[in-house]
Amino acid sequence: MDLTRRVLFLRAMLSSPRQVGAIWPTSRRAVRGLLDMADLGRARTVLEFGVGTGVYTAEILDRVGPGARVLGFEVDGGMCRAVSARLEDPRLTLVNDSAENAERYLDGEAADVIVSSLPFTTLPASTREAILDLSCRALHPAGSFLVLQYSPAVLGRLERRFGRVRRRLCPLNLPPAFLFACEEPRPGGGG
Repeated sequence: MDLTRRVLFLRAMLSSPRQVGAIWPTSRRAVRGLLDMADLGRARTVLEFGVGTGVYTAEILDRVGPGARVLGFEVDGGMCRAVSARLEDPRLTLVNDSAENAERYLDGEAADVIVSSLPFTTLPASTREAILDLSCRALHPAGSFLVLQYSPAVLGRLERRFGRVRRRLCPLNLPPAFLFACEEPRPGGGG
């Protein structure tokens, strides 16, 4: 990761630690490990929740096909602008808005893959639940919801919303990362 992205991450982490939810940027090993849990090459529509410095975004763009659409959501305007300037790609639309509002931007489509690095354990409960419920509604029935967390605490919430949840641990990340691939969204989400 280059110095500019590290400074951008540090600034965001210091100003909004609960929103960032990490002490250090996610390693490429963890990013690749998470994205390896779904077939992004076949995805037509990909949502990314929590673009941050764009480390996932760049890897997603490397994996999706030429006709794919990638919608990335980031609430930090500075990070959104920095990633937009660095990753100019016609398949990518960066949205300076909460992932809670992702359905507004889907134009009635379902997402084939949703990638989230949002810190579900530190987000306000209402925000966390709204985003998890939206992920069930917005995901294609054969799609995958990929989640990276620094705690397994969200597992029960994922299992209530999805018929199948695969798990991996990436110990070579600071801190170690829990990777989840959620499939078979249940109607009604976690209700």
